[in-house]
Amino acid sequence: MSAVAESPRPSQLAPMRRRSVVGRKAVDLVVKVLSWIGALFGIAVMGFVLYEVIIRGLKAWNVAFFTQPTPLDPMSTSGGMANAILGTIIITAGAAAIAIPIGFMAGVYLAEFGRNGRVATSIRMVSNVVMGVPSIIVGVFAFAILVKPLQHYSGFAGSVALAFLMLPVMARTTEDILNLVPNELRESGLAMGAPRWRVTLRVVCKAARGGLITGATLAVVRVAGETAPLLFTALSSFYWITGLFGPGGYFGGPVANITKAMYDMANSPYPHMQALAWGGALFIMVFILGLNILVRLLFQRGKEW
Repeated sequence: MSAVAESPRPSQLAPMRRRSVVGRKAVDLVVKVLSWIGALFGIAVMGFVLYEVIIRGLKAWNVAFFTQPTPLDPMSTSGGMANAILGTIIITAGAAAIAIPIGFMAGVYLAEFGRNGRVATSIRMVSNVVMGVPSIIVGVFAFAILVKPLQHYSGFAGSVALAFLMLPVMARTTEDILNLVPNELRESGLAMGAPRWRVTLRVVCKAARGGLITGATLAVVRVAGETAPLLFTALSSFYWITGLFGPGGYFGGPVANITKAMYDMANSPYPHMQALAWGGALFIMVFILGLNILVRLLFQRGKEW
């Protein structure tokens, strides 16, 4: 008979090293204190930035700020940011119209049909790379494919550049949200005899409606304050938009936008121009905050539907 090794008795085991209760409490206290210090420091910095932007920006907000275009004469004490605000809204809306549907369908493919296939894996890798690309490189890319061949700047080129930044955010967010939907919903729809595409669009996407809306808004917020891509595409203008994406027709001509106008006015030595830049900064903050609040309201409303 083979000898069976006997397991060591508890008395034969090496004694466990007990940590001091005082030492563990001391380490826990140090970690908590450092965490609070870091959190308070970050909140204080953000609070200081918000305070400065609100105090300085409110001084520039008046009727002229929202009704008059940017002043041609830098020494002028009149003018506003109305044309730049309108240009930013149009360029951002154009980017959303391009990126959100494409990003949504890409996310649906990754979550529902591609899964772990080679094509889906390649798309995920490209999306991760694009998400880390600096926005100024995207601006140079849009300049090379749209501005230089057409020999003019345009708001459409700016929308394409911003859409390129929105695409990976929308695709990966859609994939993550759809992956949170329980598989039981998919199986129930398929068991009823519905085709896969109908189950995906009418059951899975409907269940994830609130998250999809949030993801789309996050993609818009991602590009709402971008400046670098617009330097190479939309550039800037002192005039109102007369076409769809610019004064030179539907796709032609530089377009005023608030981020580029802020960049130019902040470097001006004249106080009125600097005040308009602070007002533009406050508008961008309110615009982004308003989008976030709108998404939360829609998400809460979606729970009741």
